[in-house]
Amino acid sequence: MNNSMNNALALAGRILMAWLFIPAGFGKIAGFSGSVGYAAAMGMPLPEIGVAVGLLIELVGGIFLLIGLKTRPAAMVLAFFTVVATLIFHAYWSVPADQAMMQQLLFNKNIAVVGGLLAFAAWGAGGWSVDANRRRI
Repeated sequence: MNNSMNNALALAGRILMAWLFIPAGFGKIAGFSGSVGYAAAMGMPLPEIGVAVGLLIELVGGIFLLIGLKTRPAAMVLAFFTVVATLIFHAYWSVPADQAMMQQLLFNKNIAVVGGLLAFAAWGAGGWSVDANRRRI
C-alpha cells in the first residue's frame, strides 16, 4: 500500500476511535450525577472522582488521538482506561443470565477497541497528524 493510503487509513482509524471516546466524555459532563450514580451502583470506589477522571481521559485522550498529538501515550492511556472500565462495567460473568449475552458483547467490543489502541501505540498516528508535522519542523 502506498504511503498516502496508509496515512488516510490511519486518519480514518483515529477519527473512528475518537468517535467512541469524545462523545462519551461529553456525555459524562452532561449527565455527571447519573454517571456517578451508575458508577456507584457498579461498585466503583470514589465514584465522583472515578467519573471525573474517566471523562478527562476520554476527552483529552480522544482529542489527542483525533488530531494525532502524542498519539502513542494517548493510545496507551486510553487502552488502560478501557480495560479497567470494561472489567468494572461489563463483567458478564457476574450478571444475571438474561444480561450476560449483552455484557459479553460489550466486553468483547471493548477488548477489540483496546487492540486498535495498542496498534496506534505501536505504530503511531500516521503522516496526517500533529505528531508527524512536529517531526518535520
